[in-house]
Amino acid sequence: MTDAHPRSGTVRGTAVAVEEATVHRFLGIPYAGPPSGANRFRPPVPAEPWQGVRDCTGPGPSAPQNPESPAPPGQEPRTWSEQDCLNLNIWTPGTGAGRPVMVWVHGGAYLSGSNSDAMYDGGSLAAATGTVVVTVNYRLGALGFLHLADVLGAGYEDSSNLGLLDLMEALRWVQGSIGAFGGDPGNVTLFGESAGAAAIGTLLGMPSSSGLFRRAIMQSGTAERYRTPPESARVCGEFLELCGLDPARASGILDLPVERILEAQKKLVQREAAGTFAVPLPFQPTVGTPSLPLPPLAAVHGGLNTGVDLLLGTNLNEGSFAVEMRPGKPEDPEYPDRAAAVLSGAGVPRAAASGYAAALTRLLGREPSGKELLEAAIADSVYRQPGNRLLDARSGSAGKTFSYLFTWRSPAMGGKLGACHALDIPFVFRHVESPQAAFLTRGKAPTSLSNAMSGAWASFAQAGNPGMPGLDWPEYGALRATMILDEEPRLEADPRRELREFFEAVRLRPAS
Repeated sequence: MTDAHPRSGTVRGTAVAVEEATVHRFLGIPYAGPPSGANRFRPPVPAEPWQGVRDCTGPGPSAPQNPESPAPPGQEPRTWSEQDCLNLNIWTPGTGAGRPVMVWVHGGAYLSGSNSDAMYDGGSLAAATGTVVVTVNYRLGALGFLHLADVLGAGYEDSSNLGLLDLMEALRWVQGSIGAFGGDPGNVTLFGESAGAAAIGTLLGMPSSSGLFRRAIMQSGTAERYRTPPESARVCGEFLELCGLDPARASGILDLPVERILEAQKKLVQREAAGTFAVPLPFQPTVGTPSLPLPPLAAVHGGLNTGVDLLLGTNLNEGSFAVEMRPGKPEDPEYPDRAAAVLSGAGVPRAAASGYAAALTRLLGREPSGKELLEAAIADSVYRQPGNRLLDARSGSAGKTFSYLFTWRSPAMGGKLGACHALDIPFVFRHVESPQAAFLTRGKAPTSLSNAMSGAWASFAQAGNPGMPGLDWPEYGALRATMILDEEPRLEADPRRELREFFEAVRLRPAS
């Protein structure tokens, strides 16, 4: 099968040999119309059908973005286009009985990334597991998340949620067309990492997402990455200023060259980075908007998307990149004060920060170093505890809920990074021996763990139950059952309990 016939028109792909199997690959298929011109800052529209055969043998462009600095090792420069960025890639073992569909949402802090990054090549995952793998582009940065409702009015009420609306449009395309590629439109699993997982966590709380996916896998994500309208309006004001505009002339952004938007975006990111010891996140969705009326966690707690099965987890050392890679500055405070600042951003009063250090000491059985304290504070504040709160909000859901903690340590930088952010991706996509993964894996990653994880993800996509060789993976439940993903996977109840209990106690404490 080199040709397929989705509703939008015939596409021509490539048959490639992967893991002793043949996989059919279709790249750069448009799932929506151009989000440029009159459609800039507006919700996506369906793709126009085409006549003849569309060549889908090469990747489509990414969403407009600035180069990452520093760029990930092995990362190729990305080609972007505002007009043609809403495209997706498909890898399928072939037609026949409806196969489970796995739709990947890339990370990148809502600022960067592409569905065609080599690490997200779905060929090996599709070949080994018999699934249909889809990777999706969506609008990033200001073009996907700038809150213009207050300054542009009607038609722009959801401008701060466009990246998420793009994903829903892609899922609608999948529902209508994935059968032409051997996929089952009734068995779609949405999976993603970092900002991609945060997007999924937010979609769980968006009413219009109901019915678009049956299962979700969130790798290092959260349902709490959003802003209120006043917070988003402040960011919009800053951004307009960086574009040389003010609220009275805000409509000028509709015709501004995209390069100017990216210049302003770069400056805003630099401002945000200077004010945090964690991860700069200048662009986020906005609650209190038509598509996101409630905070996602509250919506999930209220029963929205209750029937969706969920697999959620984090890596042990999510904060290590921010600790090890951030350039030091003479004015930086001591590590305990940096940790207190990060915890404060997560709602922990500075006066209670010493309690976090004490909880970490109890967990480790020794006093942590300054870097260990800051790394753990970032991991808990930005990733792990928001993940725990989503797991708790799922209590009583009709869908199943599973948890994991990835703990295999990277040998890079003398082991300083530990089980760092994004290290799980090559394990899931079966790329642990690829050149792009080499910086983190150094040729020492256990392929047995990669095989087990990719198999578990596919098993979850197939029937809602992640499976590990010779090891039962129960639901999260009252015991907080969590699979520890390491060279020898094992099951634990409530890992790192001391830190979870600290955050719960702080959140339950009445305001003074």
